[in-house]
Amino acid sequence: MHKHVALNGDDLAMDSAFMKQLLKGESTEHFPELQGKKGVLFSNTTLAKFIEDEFRHDNFELTQNYGRSIRTLSSGEQKKALLEYLMAKQPDFIILDNPFDALDVESVKQLKVRLETIATKMPVILVFKRKSDLLPFIKHAMRVDNGRVVYSDSIKQYLEKYEPEVEVHFAIEIPGPLHEEEVKYNELIILSDVSVHYQERQILNNINWIIKAGEFWQLKGPNGSGKTTILTMINGDNPKAFGQNIELFGRRKGTGESVWEIKKKIGYFTPSMMELFKRRHTAEQMVISGFHDSIGLYHRPSEIQKHVANKWLKVLGLENKGGHTFIELSQVHRRMVLIARAMVKHPPLLILDEPSTGLDDKSAALLSALINKIADESQTAILYVSHRTEPDLRPQFVFELVPGENGSVGEVVC
Repeated sequence: MHKHVALNGDDLAMDSAFMKQLLKGESTEHFPELQGKKGVLFSNTTLAKFIEDEFRHDNFELTQNYGRSIRTLSSGEQKKALLEYLMAKQPDFIILDNPFDALDVESVKQLKVRLETIATKMPVILVFKRKSDLLPFIKHAMRVDNGRVVYSDSIKQYLEKYEPEVEVHFAIEIPGPLHEEEVKYNELIILSDVSVHYQERQILNNINWIIKAGEFWQLKGPNGSGKTTILTMINGDNPKAFGQNIELFGRRKGTGESVWEIKKKIGYFTPSMMELFKRRHTAEQMVISGFHDSIGLYHRPSEIQKHVANKWLKVLGLENKGGHTFIELSQVHRRMVLIARAMVKHPPLLILDEPSTGLDDKSAALLSALINKIADESQTAILYVSHRTEPDLRPQFVFELVPGENGSVGEVVC
């Protein structure tokens, strides 16, 4: 009978000394049964290395049986390919790092079935952030804070001991826009009978969707259903949008507008953006950079810009961290700052692409409360894209992509 363990902790990074020792089978104090054993890491960081290696060196080792690039696979297909590759190495144990992030409901179900089979053959160590991601065959929990094990016992007692208390208080109203712009259109986005093919495969089939000013939408759909295709057509980056019947901010797509003109009307956030901000800018400077749509701050800010940025930080409860370096903030605080950066000019549309990926339950609830507040207190329309249904989020409408033989059709489900 193998011992399976659920690992949790504040910012338990895969490159920490604790995790490196564990992966090498050198964590003899807490995992004596794994001493000298060979482990593998099933993680988005592992996947990212394969994607980069393929891009830089044309190394298709991970997908040689697929005959395709990793980047052309859906998230579910990518993780399936990675798991099969790791299992072919015949490891003694496997570490799972938040394995269900960015997967749709069906892909999660399939992966859980596969992991149950793997658990009969070897120890499984699950690094988790969400209670809903716990696997039923795991009975033991361990908590690691600052590289030190502070709990090691039954998972039931762990959940009782470390149940997060979520108290969200955003009492201060968000600051308004510096300049009130006259909006001559109520319908921001209009997609009419939009169909998209990639080579032989049809992705979208006669999509009809209207997003009006101030509305709060969630876009859902399984991996590969076309969510990213729709986002890139709206955001101005997809050539498939030309020739389609699409209106963006009162103007038909392809009538002379520039990508830059479209992007100026859109605030955008996705967690991968955090990798762009490596310089030592402060939290205040990061919010101010939203006035210039720049990666970091390279303009001397006006006093009114600094005032508005600090009002946003006060809304976020980060008024005492304005001078702190952005990269030193906690993960959820960095995301909140970047959402404030996207909102500082009150754009007509705010796109949030999987904003809660990789967060724990408490942090996700905090982020959801901020998004709800922006929806309630601004005229900005919100387009929230996620596989995961956050219990605290309150979208007005849900647009769901339903795959079929001739591509995905769209349905308004609430």
